[in-house]
Amino acid sequence: MISKHDIRQKIWRLMEERNIALFPRPVFGRIPNFIGAEVAAKKLLEIAEFISAETVKVNPDSPQRPVRELVLRIGKTLIMPTPRLKKGFLLLDPIHIRNFKAASTIKGAFKSGRYIHPKDLPHIDFIVEGSVAVSLECDRIGKGEGYGELEYAILLEYGKINPEVKIATTIHDIQIVESIPRDPYDVPIDYILTPSRIIYCRKRKRRPDGILWRYLKKEKIDEIPILKELLAEKGFR
Repeated sequence: MISKHDIRQKIWRLMEERNIALFPRPVFGRIPNFIGAEVAAKKLLEIAEFISAETVKVNPDSPQRPVRELVLRIGKTLIMPTPRLKKGFLLLDPIHIRNFKAASTIKGAFKSGRYIHPKDLPHIDFIVEGSVAVSLECDRIGKGEGYGELEYAILLEYGKINPEVKIATTIHDIQIVESIPRDPYDVPIDYILTPSRIIYCRKRKRRPDGILWRYLKKEKIDEIPILKELLAEKGFR
């Protein structure tokens, strides 16, 4: 089976060669922004679990900016992880925001949101992730640093999500691949939203039940204050 590294390189190369990628470019090493991201984001309005959600977590990458704007525009609380989880999470309450488009950017989110510790977060009802590639079996890979998986595990440890919480990703159709290798810490998703279609994964694979400490290097733990805190307070590992 092709490696995760090779899948990423293939997708990044294809998106650049076919001029599907949008700013910031080049997309190598990123969750790639793409033509049609706004159209893919609007497909969330066809998903019942998203419509009923009060609080939605969305990653901070460029292709999911339209998702963050949509969440705020329809009156939902937005939770956005800070890049590399350096400062934990941001909470954006649409009641206190006038310019939803500005607030949906990373810079705007830091201005309009407030830092919040995971233990103080409201319960999160729906999650939207960015992806480099997704399989039709709803395995996904990001850019290779594992933050999406860590965010899920951290929120699970603090009891802020249900293990069965619905997770969607917005991508371009070209980012769908035949298969993706799985690791124990990977978090399969439920919905793939592209500019042309919605794919629902009915046979989802098992998700991890928390942080799998044995797969985390000391350097990673030292870089993320929340992990260091969990390790110290709860005696994991």
